[in-house]
Amino acid sequence: MTDNTLVLVDGSYYLFRAYHAMPPLNNASGEPTGVIFGVINMIKKHLTEGGPDYFAVIFDAKGKTFRNDLYKDYKANRPSMPDDLAVQIKPLHNLIRALGIPLLVIDGVEADDVIATLAKQAAQRKIKTIVSTG
Repeated sequence: MTDNTLVLVDGSYYLFRAYHAMPPLNNASGEPTGVIFGVINMIKKHLTEGGPDYFAVIFDAKGKTFRNDLYKDYKANRPSMPDDLAVQIKPLHNLIRALGIPLLVIDGVEADDVIATLAKQAAQRKIKTIVSTG
């Protein structure tokens, strides 16, 4: 990559992408791990193919956001997260942090809003920004 490049990954999108793309994988204890495997491989690809100067993975926080205050039916018809996906989030966050990759989860704000804010701040500093999302 060129000098002064930032890659922002929509971790919440990656979760669902991996969930629907990966076969059901489990560890020796029978716990699901396919999402963890898939997301880490997608992140690894960004870091190994001409790695950026700056990199962060951003996830939605659990619970309501400011958008729910603006519109009470925001995402009201969206089904709840499958249990076999939900149980992989905390271990995935822990692994990303253990790998030394910056991870952001901001209460009350969706990942895409955090990404937009970071991209705007980077542009003000003349940092080329690549957003990886759906």
